[in-house]
Amino acid sequence: MTNRDLGHVKEIVEAVGMAVSYAYEDLVFLEHNAFLLQFTDQQQKILLHINAEANIDELEVPITLLQKKADEFAMEFHKGSLYRLSQADDENINIEFL
Repeated sequence: MTNRDLGHVKEIVEAVGMAVSYAYEDLVFLEHNAFLLQFTDQQQKILLHINAEANIDELEVPITLLQKKADEFAMEFHKGSLYRLSQADDENINIEFL
């Protein structure tokens, strides 16, 4: 896996009025669970996975804003897949990519 640029991703997310809540390995969780970000083997390419329970129509504007802001950092945010979160135990969650 290439070097992950969490700093630039955080700047992009914050520039459009969102916040990073947690980063784990190649995943970046935002303060809401409508979508999450995933680093890829290409440093400039980030996948944007959408929560299966989110209203996709309401996400069109925020996703477009993220993609436009990413251009300023020579990064690309691409739509990934749908995912579902569930509680595994008190401290862990399960992420199922659909």
